Amino acid sequence: MISLKLADRIISTEKPALVMGIVNATPDSFWEKSRGGAEMALRQIEEGADIIDLGAESTRPGSHYVSEDEQIERLVPVLREIRRHSDIPVSIDTRKASVMKACLDEGADILNDVSALEDDESLAGLCAAAKIPVILMHKRLTPDVMQNNTDYANVFKEVDSYLSERVEYALKQGISSDKIILDPGIGFGKNTADNCTLIKKCGQLCTSRYPVLMALSRKTVIGQLCGREVQDRLAGTLAADLLAVLNGASLVRVHDVRETVDSLNVLKGIGA
Repeated sequence: MISLKLADRIISTEKPALVMGIVNATPDSFWEKSRGGAEMALRQIEEGADIIDLGAESTRPGSHYVSEDEQIERLVPVLREIRRHSDIPVSIDTRKASVMKACLDEGADILNDVSALEDDESLAGLCAAAKIPVILMHKRLTPDVMQNNTDYANVFKEVDSYLSERVEYALKQGISSDKIILDPGIGFGKNTADNCTLIKKCGQLCTSRYPVLMALSRKTVIGQLCGREVQDRLAGTLAADLLAVLNGASLVRVHDVRETVDSLNVLKGIGA
């Protein structure tokens, strides 16, 4: 059983991993079918999502950051509507304390921070006080330039070292060790070979002390491996997600919830 401790409850699943459905309240996320609001979230809940990940700032390669006020304007109405219908855990994809505070006030449960608490020095203390889980992700530089340098001497060692440092920072800021989740940042300043290495070794990050989230859904690396455009990358995504779970991932962040749940149930049924 996979479990995650929130501020006020514990969620768990009999599947091999928790499924996090992606809802982007943005006009420019890399796959247009991921752009939506509460209706999309409620559909994903019906399809079996364990968590909804709600974001208002695209971090696709080449994208630019969005102001805090605009993020709040995009997120809060969607979150309010979700809360009218469901108490599903909601993760907020943001780097900013003011955005997270506004969402906490509306019932958000998890921080998903692509900057691993680097971009806003007040964010860690906010999360510690709220006793919420925090997802710490590795990236290199900012999304607009991160693919300009994808050379690593040893990608696993460098990602592992960075995440270990960010974990120590989070702990010193008062975030409990059972509220830390790691994300190696597939596609964030990495080439195809390095992304594949991280998929194969994801469960070994930080000596396997913390749950790992893998966000692979329809990303460029899937297209590079199967030769498909974004709209045709479902099969490749499912294969990559299952490999990540077999290699130690505890959560998968996906666009296609129903298909992911089915594939994980098959994995469970076979006993792999």
